Amino acid sequence: MHYETSLAVWIAFVVFILAVLLLDLGVFHKKSHSVGFKESIIWSGIWIALAMVFSVIILYWRGQQDFMLFITGYAIEKSLSVDNLFVFLLIFGYFKIPNQYQHKVLFYGILGALVMRAIFIWAGIAIIERFTWVIYIFGAFLVLSGIKMLMPQSEDHDLEKSWVIVWTKKLFPTTPHFHEDKFFVKQNGAWMITPLFITLIFVEFSDLVFAIDSIPAIIGITNDPFLVFSSNVFAILGLRSLYFALKGFADMFHYLKYGLAFILMFIGVKMLIIKWFHMPVEATMSVIFGILMISVLASVVSNQRKRNLEQK
Repeated sequence: MHYETSLAVWIAFVVFILAVLLLDLGVFHKKSHSVGFKESIIWSGIWIALAMVFSVIILYWRGQQDFMLFITGYAIEKSLSVDNLFVFLLIFGYFKIPNQYQHKVLFYGILGALVMRAIFIWAGIAIIERFTWVIYIFGAFLVLSGIKMLMPQSEDHDLEKSWVIVWTKKLFPTTPHFHEDKFFVKQNGAWMITPLFITLIFVEFSDLVFAIDSIPAIIGITNDPFLVFSSNVFAILGLRSLYFALKGFADMFHYLKYGLAFILMFIGVKMLIIKWFHMPVEATMSVIFGILMISVLASVVSNQRKRNLEQK
């Protein structure tokens, strides 16, 4: 069943999200500071708790099936966002962004990501509803994306040669130095962008790349715009806190990437065979959570074995 969400509900949801974001930056993180492990864990718990409260609202408002679709979509987006965090680690490390400024970059990066994903979701669902055969293209794309994730990746990352950085520096006058947490600074009567703003552009671009995978993946679960957008929003909102909680444990989820690859391929195949076989929501949810659990447990066991070998 495709549930029609009223304009009033959409407005109320967007206002709530904007209020939470303003409260986050304007009150709790008004001053730039280095976010510690304890603070990041507390905030990660708060964002996850908010998502779970919202899922209960979905349960009583729309019923059990939409509740499961939201939870499944949230789990997929949250898991894919963890993979995105490793890219953020690479970006911040490459540009040598001080810890106290990283939160601000992530905040505005996520704000931009919400806008971009809203456009992607609206366009993707509109295209599928008008041209149903496009779902097979999305399915094939997800299968190929999953296969690509399984392939060995090059360790050589020269971000300075990226076209994003090259064109940014060509279009805007750039200062090589940080000016506290400012994105723009006026020097010799001219406005210039700082390395912090270049980093923000790269963060936005990386999220755009990840959205190309994640949006078709969740549309493969449900094409309800509100469920797709809300699960995306709640997964992204906790991304900043999750980054600071996990950045010291970058190798903890070594096998998660492979689990995500199989999830993308599974959803892709599910979209490709939808004309002949429609998998129940419960079965889809079980497969996805099963793959996630196996990949996380495999990572934990692998890390434990590595520690045991190092102690010998």
